[in-house]
Amino acid sequence: MKNKRLISILVVIVGLLLIPLVAMQFTDEVNWSATDFLIMGILLVGAGLLCELVMRKVTQTKHRILMLVVIIGLFLLVWAELAVGIFGTPFAGS
Repeated sequence: MKNKRLISILVVIVGLLLIPLVAMQFTDEVNWSATDFLIMGILLVGAGLLCELVMRKVTQTKHRILMLVVIIGLFLLVWAELAVGIFGTPFAGS
């Protein structure tokens, strides 16, 4: 069961990365470079593996949910910063 969950995480990540790849074929509004795919892949794999680690190691449901919300929230904040620069750090795309 544990390996099936890891395989599922990787399949979902590949599926998510295929969305901008396919969109790039049909429109000029989506313009990702290889670096964009690499960084997003690293972010997705990191968040997915951290969530898997929490699911395996944390036994109390309340703590598990809290940790998963924090991981997903941090992922979304980093993603938003890299995409549009909501905090104005040097890592922003602009």
